[in-house]
Amino acid sequence: MTTRQRHIAHLHLHAALTEPQYDDIIELMSGVTPHVQAVPPDAVQLDLTSALRYFDLSPYDVVQLAKMRLKGLYGIDSSAGLASNRMLAAMAADASAPGDTTWVPTSHVADWLYPRPVTALPGVGRTTAETLHRYGLHNIGQITELPSATLQRLLGVGQARLLAERARGHDPRPVVPAEPAAHLIADRVLERDCLDPAQHHRAVLGLADQIGQRLRGESQIASRLTLMVRYADRSSTTRTRTLPEPTNHSPALAADALSLLTGLGLQRARVRSFAIRAENLLPTGRAYRQLSLDPGDARARAAEAAADRARRRFGPEAIRPAALAN
Repeated sequence: MTTRQRHIAHLHLHAALTEPQYDDIIELMSGVTPHVQAVPPDAVQLDLTSALRYFDLSPYDVVQLAKMRLKGLYGIDSSAGLASNRMLAAMAADASAPGDTTWVPTSHVADWLYPRPVTALPGVGRTTAETLHRYGLHNIGQITELPSATLQRLLGVGQARLLAERARGHDPRPVVPAEPAAHLIADRVLERDCLDPAQHHRAVLGLADQIGQRLRGESQIASRLTLMVRYADRSSTTRTRTLPEPTNHSPALAADALSLLTGLGLQRARVRSFAIRAENLLPTGRAYRQLSLDPGDARARAAEAAADRARRRFGPEAIRPAALAN
C-alpha cells in the first residue's frame, strides 16, 4: 500500500487581526480544505492533500487560490510556504517575501535545508544556538553531517535526537482541524523596525497591561503566557511560560512577559511587531493565590481594581501605568 504524499501549506497573514476577523479567516480557508489548523495570531496551516482532486489543480495553484481569496474578500496580503510537513511549510513561509510562495518539493528538502542557519529550526533558541556556534555548527547541513553521538554529547540525548530529526526535515505532526484553545491576544505592530531595547520593553509592558485589563473585564484568569516576536526579515520567535499561579494581575503578567523578552537576548534585533497570548483560561472563581504577608501586594490589587473602575467610567486611556505615560 502506497502512502499518499502530503501537501501542507503555511500562510502568514500580513495584517493585524481581531479575534472575530481571525475566526472568519479560518472559516474562509475551510472552503479550500476541511483540514485547517489555526496558528494564532497571524497564520494558518492547511493540509491540501485531499483538496487537490476536488480542485484539479497543483498544490502550488491551490495555495494561490487560497491567497487570492484572502486578498479579494478581506484585502489581506499573505506569504506562504508549501512542503510535505508542517515544520517545513512554516520554515518556507518564513523565507517568503510578502506575496510570495516558497515550495519545497520532497526531492529538494535536503538541498533547501542545508545552507539555512540552525536558528531557522523550531526549538533552537539563543542558548542552543550559542552552544552549536561554539563548536562551529552554523547551518543545518552541518547538523546532518555530525555523528549522532557527538551531537548528543553537546546537547543531551533527547534534544540531540529531536534536532537531528528536524535538521533532516522530518515532522510527523498532522494538521488538526480543531478550534483554537481558549485564549486572549494583544499585539502591536511598531511604527518602524525597532532596535531600541527600551522601546521593546515598553511595547511588551503595554501589551501585558492590555491582556490583564481584558482578563479582568471578562472575569478570567490565565495560567500560561506566550510572547511572539516578528523581525524585519519576516522571521519570528515564540516563547511560552507556564505561570507560577493562574492570574489576571497586570504586574504579574508583565513580570513574566518581560522575563520572556529578556531571555531572548535580542540586542541588535530589528523588531517589527510583538504579540502576547494568554492561554489556558479559567473563570476567576477558580483562581487560587499564594497567601502573602506583604501588604504591598494587597494595596497593588486594590489600586488595580480602582483603576479598572475608572477606565470603565472615563475610557480605557483614563489611567495608564507610569512606565507607559507619554
